[in-house]
Amino acid sequence: GDLLPADGVLIQGNDLKIDESSLTGESDHVKKSLDRDPMLLSGTHVMEGSGRMVVTAVGVNSQTGIIFTLLGAGGDDEEKEKEKEK
Repeated sequence: GDLLPADGVLIQGNDLKIDESSLTGESDHVKKSLDRDPMLLSGTHVMEGSGRMVVTAVGVNSQTGIIFTLLGAGGDDEEKEKEKEK
């Protein structure tokens, strides 16, 4: 499975199934189509099929980037407080 490097909207697809377990924890492959579920998220893997998408977000602006930023924000605050106490 190819790793999606960016968030995007599906504009053309052929039996496209995505593994979104890295974001949702759901182990089932999600079928993507133009009319039902066209959103593709960075950090997920293509398991079957093929498709084209229009990129809507990359890096820290993607869903994966936002999650990593939020997870990392708590650690920075704790480190700053420890430095202040010293």
